[in-house]
Amino acid sequence: MLRYHPLLVALHWLMALMILVALAAGGLVLANMPEDSPDKVAGLGGHMIFGMAIGVLLVLRLVTRLRSVHPRHAATGNAVLDRIGVWTHWAFYALIAGMVLTGLAMAFGAGLFPIVYGGAAGTLPPELQDLPQRAAHGLIATALVALIALHVAAALWHTLFLRDGLLRRMWFGKRSTGELAE
Repeated sequence: MLRYHPLLVALHWLMALMILVALAAGGLVLANMPEDSPDKVAGLGGHMIFGMAIGVLLVLRLVTRLRSVHPRHAATGNAVLDRIGVWTHWAFYALIAGMVLTGLAMAFGAGLFPIVYGGAAGTLPPELQDLPQRAAHGLIATALVALIALHVAAALWHTLFLRDGLLRRMWFGKRSTGELAE
């Protein structure tokens, strides 16, 4: 069995954890906090740092993915599901990039950097709620949550029903010279 490059494995699990935390912080905590709360500015600062770190890790992961030898995409025995699996992985890259870019666009568009990091006095601007970048950020977040649910369901399907050892490929261990990706 060929495993993924150890850097890809580490980035996969680190980014999975960071993305779940960022989605929970943004969608469950920050979205339900009043705009004039001093805790919201601090929470937004952490959320923004996390988002930018995820963006940097995404670039590193994509470069590593394109330059490393990796296993062929896991087969299910169904050509349609196999094609969905391939596109799902690329959709992750696109949606995560979309989250980072819309987050940055919102931060620049609302002048959040001086408020959150520059020590500028004041609270968050009221027009933050109405920015189109915020709506796009929320829509992409919803799509990302749905894709994560599909990804987890597919991993469980491979593990519990197909029993093909899929999860071992995305874990640490000795890499072998099994089937390589094309």
